[in-house]
Amino acid sequence: MATVPVYCICRLPYDVTQFMIECDACKDWFHGSCVGVDEDDAPDIDIYHCPNCEKTHGKSTLKKKKNWSKHDTGQSTDIKAVQNGSQVFIKELRSRTFPSADDVVVKLSGSQLTMDYLEENGFNEPILAQKKDGLGLSMPAPTFYISDVENYVGPDVGVDVVDVTKQTDSKMKLKEFVDYYYSTNRKKVLNVINLEFSDTRMNSIVESPQIVRRLSWVENYWPDDALLGKPKVTKYCLICVKDSYTDFHIECGGASVWYHVLKGEKIFFLIKPTSANLSLYERWRSSSNHSEMFFADQVDKCYKCTLKQGQTLFIPSGWINAILTPVDCLAFSGHFVHNLSVEMQMRAYEIEKRLKVKTLTPFPNFETACWYVGRHLLEFHFCSNMWYFNVNLHPHLTRHFSRRTHESGENTNSVRKAFFPSCTIGVWLRVCCTDEELDALILFQSLNR
Repeated sequence: MATVPVYCICRLPYDVTQFMIECDACKDWFHGSCVGVDEDDAPDIDIYHCPNCEKTHGKSTLKKKKNWSKHDTGQSTDIKAVQNGSQVFIKELRSRTFPSADDVVVKLSGSQLTMDYLEENGFNEPILAQKKDGLGLSMPAPTFYISDVENYVGPDVGVDVVDVTKQTDSKMKLKEFVDYYYSTNRKKVLNVINLEFSDTRMNSIVESPQIVRRLSWVENYWPDDALLGKPKVTKYCLICVKDSYTDFHIECGGASVWYHVLKGEKIFFLIKPTSANLSLYERWRSSSNHSEMFFADQVDKCYKCTLKQGQTLFIPSGWINAILTPVDCLAFSGHFVHNLSVEMQMRAYEIEKRLKVKTLTPFPNFETACWYVGRHLLEFHFCSNMWYFNVNLHPHLTRHFSRRTHESGENTNSVRKAFFPSCTIGVWLRVCCTDEELDALILFQSLNR
């Protein structure tokens, strides 16, 4: 009677349902679960040595990352492109050098970061506060940790968990993720980046920086009696294990974002939102294999900024950024749109709409937020006449404007730009209003001069 061949250190017969890998030295086959090799990581292994052969032949080796240089010849090679976020990618990313963010990041104390400062200097470059003093920022005590997040938010709350190697997400209960976090044998690199907790008990012990609350459209202009609820984007908890990686992105709605590291450390890779860089980003993001291309290699400069424990970083609208977590980290963040970056916010939002990108941190009802801000600005400029315009004058003035431009031969676009130049209200109106609405507003403003 013929014997059944057995394999692996477990010495069991072949099982078609289990992933196996061949040792390049002894040529025996091993179950991935027995030797600690994940099926998703196997394509990145160049030469595999089983536990026994490691003693005489050395450890297994990984493939080299394909084409880190931005000067891609486009020629095919035999080397498999490595997924951004994979073990090989993280190892090579750590070994690379980047220009220091000191060239672009403004360092301020909390007391220096005021409305007067931003109105005078603008908010076009990242701002780093090395201490939270003076920011009006409330954070839990230094002893606060992941198990406390579970207690404050609730163990059965569902969270979106990112598998960093695959750059895919799935649902998990918070208690399941906490168990993973504290486990001694993490077989995957998992990451929670969008735990919005404003409706939980943790809301009472975390407060965003005062300057964010002063600027935020959602905080200041969203009506309490609105039919749609306020966008929940102001308070996120980020629980990231070592080697977590978030690929290059622009925040939804062109929002600015603040980060505070309570424990651990984060590394930000920052790219300026120049017209050229935004065009390159849109082309890269729309590519079917963008996850195999390191976007920083396609631009002139990508700056590296390390955010240490206790520090706070403010990233302006439109900045393209990626994030690496070099050690286990607990951080808090929030998104905000505001009057200082209207044009960039709209430009980023248009890119977002064209790309149709699905994200774990969307900005819900962004256009509605814009309309509430627009209503506030129009009421500020036109006061009580705004109601009369909306109810009684809009249809009549639109028809009248059409007749006037037709009879005079005036260019309607030039008329619109003349009445609403590139100021905050002008940019917002020219982007958000229909031509008919804008024409009526122009005439209405003319009648009130």
